[in-house]
Amino acid sequence: MLTIRPRIARPLSLPHSGGLSDRASTARGRLAASRGRRPPPWIFLPAILVAAAELLPLIYLVARTVEAGDSAWQMLARTRTVEVVLNTVLLAGAVSLATIVVAVPLAWLTSRTDLPGRRYWSTAAALPLVIPSYIGALVIVAAFGPRGMAQSLLAPLGIERLPSIYGFFGSWLTLTLFTYPYVYLTVRAALRNLDPSLEEAARCLGYGPWRTFFAVTLPQIRPAAAAGGLLVALYAIGDFGVVTLLRYDAFTRAIYVQYRSALDRGGAALLALLLVALSIVVLAIELRARGNATIHRLGSGAGRRGRPVTLGRAKVPALLFCALVVGAALVLPIGILAFWLARSLAAGADLSGLPRAALHSLTLGFWTALIATLCALPVAILLVRYSGSGPRLVERLAYLGYALPGLVVALAFVAFGSGTPFYQTLGMLIAACVVRFLPEAIGSTRAALLHVSPRLEEAARGLGRSQLGAVASVTAPLARSGILAGAALVLLTAMKELPATLLLSPTGWDTLAVEVWTAANDAAYGEAAAPALLLIAAAAIPMLLLAPRDRVQEHAP
Repeated sequence: MLTIRPRIARPLSLPHSGGLSDRASTARGRLAASRGRRPPPWIFLPAILVAAAELLPLIYLVARTVEAGDSAWQMLARTRTVEVVLNTVLLAGAVSLATIVVAVPLAWLTSRTDLPGRRYWSTAAALPLVIPSYIGALVIVAAFGPRGMAQSLLAPLGIERLPSIYGFFGSWLTLTLFTYPYVYLTVRAALRNLDPSLEEAARCLGYGPWRTFFAVTLPQIRPAAAAGGLLVALYAIGDFGVVTLLRYDAFTRAIYVQYRSALDRGGAALLALLLVALSIVVLAIELRARGNATIHRLGSGAGRRGRPVTLGRAKVPALLFCALVVGAALVLPIGILAFWLARSLAAGADLSGLPRAALHSLTLGFWTALIATLCALPVAILLVRYSGSGPRLVERLAYLGYALPGLVVALAFVAFGSGTPFYQTLGMLIAACVVRFLPEAIGSTRAALLHVSPRLEEAARGLGRSQLGAVASVTAPLARSGILAGAALVLLTAMKELPATLLLSPTGWDTLAVEVWTAANDAAYGEAAAPALLLIAAAAIPMLLLAPRDRVQEHAP
């Protein structure tokens, strides 16, 4: 069986080229030593500061747990606690696996094949990310729950009751539909940066398109898929709206009960600490799955696109697959929300406050995305270019913010900011969102940097650039697509953020997410439809802005 490894090829040993060979050997030695040397202060110090900021919620949890004393630790021996842990692990693992299964073929079809209308599908497949998961849960309940739309349509056929959508299945389905774009965007960015020469070599040796994909392409995009799968798993662990509305006993629902019903913040803090431990396990699994593959491009294949793979008879099944995913994750929710909106308008709903809420959401998302992307760049460079215990520690700490429930992050900032001039200011709200969503920018930026050869940085430094100048003029532009994908993810998720905006936003500074949740919490689905659709439209803007740049790249020579 043919095995093609995505490794850096050795320079050719040409006759009478002793000088060139010596310089090539010297360059290889410098590259090999780069991962063993200490990172410069302009990389290491910002990364340490970012990691320290991610520790703030953890400090809050530890303080609350210690304050509660032995009563909080008695929760560990309860059967209920074990059930919550198992439920959370099962849901996170199932959702992560399902999103990879859906997103990887979808990304390949829309970026490397002759799929009809692939520009449309590439944009439409990413748009479900703009739908908040709690809105998705409401739509799923309205469509498939008791007395829902599906039940009403099937009643004339004698079907009086559908299988229950509540519990694990409903939570798994909802989270899969509305989180697979995390994997899709990172994998698609990786696919668009791959060197096509390896796939062409496999085809010349007799491999078909499907065998080439599994033997050559799939191993190269494994780091991007692992990064996206990690984000999905952590999202599933920290999600509150879906498991609450669909009545699935997971960590976040148990924490909410402890905070609101039992009024036991010490017990809730202990549950959150267990969630942190679970997130560390997820990180260890992701690091093992990622491996040490070298996937950056070299040589003449670095600046060109591969020839699209001809689907042939698989074209119709591929179209059906794309239509099924986009229809379930995008068309169905929008259709149901449009139905609610029509009923609301017919009843004379007042929509005058929506433009201001939309402006607030865009402001929050823009500043969160900008700051998070700037903070993620030194962390990603540290992780990709340097090794050792320091970078590994920074990596684990940087991901903690996304692993913690949004409610806990918000309460931590409330505890630290209460009594200060920064409490309930826009700056504190943005800081909480940066801590919450920074791992999205780190994961995408890291995956993009893996495709940029360090030889290019060495060449820039040989031409007189400083290390910082080489990163700014060479590395960052080459990793632009992955960095922009991470910024788009942060913008979208910050616009949908709910717990932080509920607790930290200035008085009267409501976002679209708050408008939606307030109406949905009162079961006023007609009133929730208008801000929900506006939130979807506003969050879709960055996706549509990135699409034209994508089309230009497809025609690059």
